[in-house]
Amino acid sequence: MKNRTLLTWFALGHFANDWPICSLWLIVPAVGIAMELSPAEVGLLFTICNVGGALAYLPAGILADHVANRGRLLLATFWWVAVGYLLAAMAPGFWSLALLLAVAGMGDAAWHPIATGVLARNSKERRAHVLGIHAIGGSLAEVLSPLAVGFLLAYVDWREALAISVLPAALMGLCFFFVARAVPRVEKTSVTRQDLLDLLNMWRRGNGLRMVAMICLYNMALIALLSMIPLYLADQHGFGPEAAGIAFSTMLIIGALAQPWVGKISDIAGRRPVVVFGNLTAALAITVLVFQPSLWIMIAAMVVAVAALDAIRAAILAGTVDHTGRNEGTTLGLAFVLLDGIGALGAVLAGIAAGFSWPHMFGLAATFSLGAAALGFVTVFGRQPASATAEAASTSASAE
Repeated sequence: MKNRTLLTWFALGHFANDWPICSLWLIVPAVGIAMELSPAEVGLLFTICNVGGALAYLPAGILADHVANRGRLLLATFWWVAVGYLLAAMAPGFWSLALLLAVAGMGDAAWHPIATGVLARNSKERRAHVLGIHAIGGSLAEVLSPLAVGFLLAYVDWREALAISVLPAALMGLCFFFVARAVPRVEKTSVTRQDLLDLLNMWRRGNGLRMVAMICLYNMALIALLSMIPLYLADQHGFGPEAAGIAFSTMLIIGALAQPWVGKISDIAGRRPVVVFGNLTAALAITVLVFQPSLWIMIAAMVVAVAALDAIRAAILAGTVDHTGRNEGTTLGLAFVLLDGIGALGAVLAGIAAGFSWPHMFGLAATFSLGAAALGFVTVFGRQPASATAEAASTSASAE
């Protein structure tokens, strides 16, 4: 199977696995309304989901670097997702739902470091570009899944909507019985304690520690916005599920489509200007939200903020691999832990802030993004060799 075809399947697999978890952006607020939860409890539910999934990132990344047949690992993630979310749709209460969503999310989480590890290893000269193409699948799921679920919730309850959302993962699970055979194999190696210690030591001090803090603040800003915007639109502007789904999807589509382009720019111009500009743009847009302007200005500012943060995700992930220069799957697994594990605290903190007022919530998100911009400015991102950068520029026209 050609590289371009395999990358297309990876993007489709990303789309299918992320579809049910992206549906939660509207399903969880619907759960909150049905169960009469507070904004803080809605934020806590998002945080538990993300932290649960984060537990799978690092083990999956380690497997991606040391297991020969990574295709089978990718195949297994689809069935974990499909079965897990079906069980969650039958949960009787808040805590059982939170636990089952966290466990189901582990399957989706495992996909990411394995798939991106394969791509980062096979395309070293244009990592951010191929990671951006892969990211389109997940980003389109973030756009289309809330839109579809918004209309579904007008006719069915949240349980039925969640059960229906597993269909893309189940369908892709059938397709990957054939695609998995084409995933490049690697030499099977054992995991040593020293290898893990050496890798962790690269992140424990100096530049590595600044990058860790930047990644956490970046995703705390993004998760704070994504988890609270549907609730805000319903609470302050009376948006129903369909209107909230349309607005939320519109906010995500620009960043989704921009990821490969922004990733390619970072491959050529460097990670720092892209990361700093994206976070700073988002911080300024979120600051506008603090002052509660008219609805259409609010929507426009939300679009700018979400798109700016979403567009730079591939550049940030590629920057983590540049920093270590090896163990792509394990490095990306650790990056996803920071993004969706520690970064998920943005949801519960935003929920607590929203309990005081919505300007407090937006002010907190702006602070996270501004902090990420400041840390990005003082972080030294690993640079590709000049020959690789030149090759990336010359081959970009033939990229997938």
